[in-house]
Amino acid sequence: MSDAAQTVNAAGQAPQDVRELAAALMEIDDLLVSCMRCGFCMGVCPVFGATMKEADVTRGKIALLENLAHEMIADAKGVNEKLNRCLLCGSCQANCPSGVKIMDIFLRARSIVIEYMGLSPVKKFIFRALLVRPKLFNGLLDLSGKFQSLFLKDASKVVGTSCAPLLNPLIGDRHFPALAKESFHAVLPSLNSPAGKSGLKVAFFPGCVADKIFPNVAHASIKVLQKHGVGIYMPEGLVCCGIPALASGDRASYDALLRQNLKLFAAGSFDYLITPCATCTATFKEIWPKLTEKYSFVEREQIKKLHDKTLDITQFLVDVLKVELSEPENSGKRITYHDSCHMKKSLGLVAQPRKILKSLPGCQLVEMPEADRCCGSGGSFTLAHYDLSKQIGQRKRDNIVSVKPDMVAVGCPACMMQMMDMLSHNNDAIPVKHVIELYADSLS
Repeated sequence: MSDAAQTVNAAGQAPQDVRELAAALMEIDDLLVSCMRCGFCMGVCPVFGATMKEADVTRGKIALLENLAHEMIADAKGVNEKLNRCLLCGSCQANCPSGVKIMDIFLRARSIVIEYMGLSPVKKFIFRALLVRPKLFNGLLDLSGKFQSLFLKDASKVVGTSCAPLLNPLIGDRHFPALAKESFHAVLPSLNSPAGKSGLKVAFFPGCVADKIFPNVAHASIKVLQKHGVGIYMPEGLVCCGIPALASGDRASYDALLRQNLKLFAAGSFDYLITPCATCTATFKEIWPKLTEKYSFVEREQIKKLHDKTLDITQFLVDVLKVELSEPENSGKRITYHDSCHMKKSLGLVAQPRKILKSLPGCQLVEMPEADRCCGSGGSFTLAHYDLSKQIGQRKRDNIVSVKPDMVAVGCPACMMQMMDMLSHNNDAIPVKHVIELYADSLS
């Protein structure tokens, strides 16, 4: 490579190919042209709704990206901070009259900026030293789960949260579910069972949060699938779906995680790929197929096949298995449902989880206002911008308590954590459960 084809990034790291950077910038330019600056995104963006700042809404970020190369050279850190003040909830994209592929733009832009300025040491350690090494990552968290009681104290036994005052300078005054005493992978590291009465076999992907924090969600999923005669392929060594790394701009770790999972899935034979995590499902279906320009033909074909096979577990039960879901008398325990952003806006799943909830004996579904309004989690967003995340989450909490529910049902483990935090902080005695947990309990 000639000297003219190289540059040094803002972090002073190894030179990168200017032609690759230019090509990536041109791809973003091609995606930006359809934005009409209509401002529809302003009415649905939860971050803008909290701050009322133009720089926090999609239209403002797109204005920044139109001159991305110049802005990066002038202030790469500032550009990165502005791009990361986004939940990636997809509300803007779902309501854009021009069909701008906003999530695609933002993910690519974050990768370009991090490629230019370099990943922070903390994220580099988390993604490249831990997340891509499942044995080390799982072992470290399993060990942490055994000693966490030294730092934690109960915040709400009803909601199921803890707090860690000594760690407040690092994590903020958040209330959170503790790591599971026994992670899902420690109890059930792998599974390969034949199809039963359903005649179907699925690959099961629990997801990181269900594996390490809410193992009951993963166990409930296995119980339900086995109850309906579904064979299960779950290979040992599954890793993160990759969205945390990609959302942080770390394309290298994302690619490594994707390829590890791809190899494990390729070794099995199954009809569908099922997850109880809306974020993981959306990643497999919406993100994996879009960022394949550097992958081999074989890898691209594998990703396409997985896209066609991937379903949320509620969609699989209702649309594929067509499980019998009679609606009993509308009385009893009041359950309200939160439409996770990836569940509704990315996957278009609205009726399926509600059909399951309406079938639960001794329960009634009560709809909260703004059921599809983002809860403010956004994965790493809540870690980097906790005060803003709490402000958005408080609105969700207020909508929840307005209908006086006995319980909140959710289809995304990350949203479960956010709502548990908000309810616990407000001393609301309202437990949060995954839809599949409630359905599994009804089969007992």
